[in-house]
Amino acid sequence: MRVAVLTVSDSVAAGKRQDRSGDVIVEWARARGLEVTAREVVPDESDVIAQALARLADEDRADLILSTGGTGLAPRDVTPEATRAVIEREAPGIAEAIRAAHREAVPRSMLSRGVAGVRGSALIVNLPGSPKAVSEALAVLDPVVQHAVDLLKGAVTDHDSAARGE
Repeated sequence: MRVAVLTVSDSVAAGKRQDRSGDVIVEWARARGLEVTAREVVPDESDVIAQALARLADEDRADLILSTGGTGLAPRDVTPEATRAVIEREAPGIAEAIRAAHREAVPRSMLSRGVAGVRGSALIVNLPGSPKAVSEALAVLDPVVQHAVDLLKGAVTDHDSAARGE
């Protein structure tokens, strides 16, 4: 599986802060033997985010595009809107699962507005901006992300046998 990382952060884009959340995603991907094909940083600008997501998907540079940052309630948190502008189909269960996974331990997780969806054959998932929250979200994705990508690629999956209870 090919993974692209898009960090959305004014301060990282300006060189004022290190991209620790992007580092977490890269470490997660490499630990699973996944190929990181792109790693980019953009400011919290809706059109710039949308262009980067669309380009990564349209140029077939990744099967899985993970963005980090810009998913909260602050006025410049526009990643969900930018993502919705470029996806063709939403995958709400993914974002719902990420929010729900730690709601009891971290009540503020319900403030995240991240979305997930499909553009072409790429799965795009918005992750929160903090390294800890990114790590927790990736743990939620772990058991399903390969199956999701296989479905998007039209690969034979265990979908039919799982439906039969095998």
